[in-house]
Formats: sequence, C-alpha cells, structure tokens
Amino acid sequence: MSGLFLTFEGIDGAGKSTHIEALAAAFRAAGRTVTLTREPGGTPLAEKLRTLALNDPMDALTEALVMFAARRDHLLQVIEPALARGDAVLCDRFTDATFAYQGGGRGFDLAVLSQLERWVQSVPALPAPGLRQPDLTVWFDLDPSVAAQRLAGARVPDKFESQPQEFFARVSGGYAARMQADPKRFLRVDAEQSRQQVWHDVQAGVRARGLLP
Repeated sequence: MSGLFLTFEGIDGAGKSTHIEALAAAFRAAGRTVTLTREPGGTPLAEKLRTLALNDPMDALTEALVMFAARRDHLLQVIEPALARGDAVLCDRFTDATFAYQGGGRGFDLAVLSQLERWVQSVPALPAPGLRQPDLTVWFDLDPSVAAQRLAGARVPDKFESQPQEFFARVSGGYAARMQADPKRFLRVDAEQSRQQVWHDVQAGVRARGLLP
C-alpha cells in the first residue's frame, strides 16, 4: 500500500483529538498500519520545542522558527519513514496551523511562512516541486465562542489557549484562507454539530476521497 498523510486542524475545543483517534481505529480495522502523531511534537527534540513554543514568551518570528524546526525533525524522523513503509500517517496539526496561528492569529508575514514551508517540507524523492503536503486535511471549523465554552475550566491553558476570542477569530480566518488556496486538499467539517454527526461527516469525507474502504 502507498502511504497516506492526513492532518487534523482546528482551534482548541473543536474536537480534533476525539476524532483522530476514531479515524485511526477505522484505518486499523481496514488493515492499515497507522502512525498517529502530533505537531508541534512527535519526536523527542520536537516535544522539547513544543514545550518552549506553548509556554515561553517569544516574538512571532521566533515562534514560527521554533514551529518549523520541530516540523523538520518530525518530518525526517517520523513522517517520511512512515509514509515510505506504507503507513497511514494521522497528524494532529501540521503547517496549516502555523499559517493560522502565527500568520492569522499573530499577523506574521505570510511570505516568510511560505518560504519556511518550502525549505522545511522539501523532500527530494517527491516530484517537483518536492513539497510534502497532506493528502487530506480535515478542518474542524468551530466558532471561537463555542470553543471557549467547551474549554472553560477543562485544564490550565497554555499561552495560545489563553488568548482572547478575537485571536481565535483571526486563526479561523487563517484556516479559511489556506482552504481557499488549496480547496481539493481540505475537508471542512462543521464542528458545532453533535459528536456523532461530526464523526459521520469525517468518515464520509475520507471515504468519498477513496482513502478508506
């Protein structure tokens, strides 16, 4: 089997974690070997960088560089080897999150993020332009006010989760812009629906693309 690369995106509280686990189980039931991972993180080095990025104060450029440094290590150490083995790689967040959070939320220069994306995700084995992108990105689109209600009192927030709703409105706009730029790669799911309906839409969208029997 050829490797598959699926990413799950959305603001905190949108339900990514619940449904990525369920989709991993569905792939396993279909006979696929699954690599389940996350960003920032996924390797010992990237997990250290995750702790820095989610907790330490830094300017937007430093934040973006930390995210992409973690991504490069993750890509080389986990994602590419798993795809080469034929795994279904399910990743909780990838580069779209950087464009949404650092680009949309922080208002950082999108051209700089695009250049970092080209450098970090360049894979010589791929056909031109050799840029590793997901086969499918599932975007859990949720109103920031609803997300805030879901997260209220759930845990001690990190520096992103503690941002005001206006920040997450910009993040959502960042995700929408990424989808508009590459609509065939995205599956938008209305995350304000019931958990059962969201799961139905995720399964149906993945099956409609021929990625899951």
